[in-house]
Amino acid sequence: MDGTAIIIILAIAGVASVLLFALKGLLDQVPDVLHSATRARDAWDTFRRADVQPPALPADEEAQPPTAT
Repeated sequence: MDGTAIIIILAIAGVASVLLFALKGLLDQVPDVLHSATRARDAWDTFRRADVQPPALPADEEAQPPTAT
């Protein structure tokens, strides 16, 4: 019976160490995921702003035609 208890304790410790190792691996990726999400959000905001037309000139200002150089 003593041998069985030792095997069970070692098995539980082994499973716990594997779970902690996997959890550490996942948590190490969190900063990169957040950085990527921030870059994706900024790119989406830039894309959405490109769809908006620039504000029109006030009625009292004349628009200058483009000049050839």
